[in-house]
Amino acid sequence: MDDNENEFSPEQSLRLISSMIETTKNSLKDSSHYFLLWGWAVMIACIGQYYLKVIVNYPNHYIVWWITPFVLLVHVFFIVRDRKKEKVRTFINEAGSYLWTAIGLSFFATSFVFGKIGWEHCYPFYIILYGIGTYVSGSLIKFKPLIIGGIICFPLTIITAYLGFDYQIIMLALAILVSYIIPGYLLRTKYKKQQVNV
Repeated sequence: MDDNENEFSPEQSLRLISSMIETTKNSLKDSSHYFLLWGWAVMIACIGQYYLKVIVNYPNHYIVWWITPFVLLVHVFFIVRDRKKEKVRTFINEAGSYLWTAIGLSFFATSFVFGKIGWEHCYPFYIILYGIGTYVSGSLIKFKPLIIGGIICFPLTIITAYLGFDYQIIMLALAILVSYIIPGYLLRTKYKKQQVNV
């Protein structure tokens, strides 16, 4: 084969690079539904748990967290649906998938740890996991609200460690608000604007 066949002209190289950039931009699909799904689920669970524990004084206040398996089913549905729509799988998609798989497995593993040592210690650790996930996700897709939300989770983790369990529930809700819900809506708005401009 002639080596000249594999050489690109400067114009062809620029077109290829532009095409790759556009593919990556468009692959930053609307992932806001994942952040909003988990954000609202955790927020509702926090408010529900605080209400049952502090206001009603119900002993089994943790029952609200049984919404998690149902939310996980919806999450899996989103993954299957999104994979069918995906035209190109980029490095960013792959990295995000590995990141959130690791975060999910961390939540699963720590649930056994806290089942052993006591759930009153769990929320600072969960807040830091939310922070890591959103900070890295935001960095991968260059989306500042996610980065900022993730960064805010780190000092919230420290503060939460010094609070009683009732207030830790409120801090978890706050962490979810700044790292999932607000960035989730901003990401959705950005995606819709991007679609209009395509």
